[in-house]
Amino acid sequence: MEQSYVYILFNEINGTIYTGVTSNLAKRVWEHKNNIYPKSFTAKYNVHKLGYYEVHSNIKEAISREKQIKKGTRKNKLQLIEKMNPYWNDLYNEIEN
Repeated sequence: MEQSYVYILFNEINGTIYTGVTSNLAKRVWEHKNNIYPKSFTAKYNVHKLGYYEVHSNIKEAISREKQIKKGTRKNKLQLIEKMNPYWNDLYNEIEN
């Protein structure tokens, strides 16, 4: 099966965050950055920086994890970002495009 990803985007340090799931991380983040869906939450709030991601072996696993993350507190989401990415860099350039 194809790898899948859960990811968290942000607009600034400790700012607005968005959690999503995809089977093509580079493409999906590119879509967010380029406001392919102009009425979307990420376009409206300029949430375009990749702060965190996880790799999963299949989409069902990734969707399950996304739901778990979304049910968690904002503090838990910020901790996920800070553990992987303590300087809040945009990780987009570090993933394979």
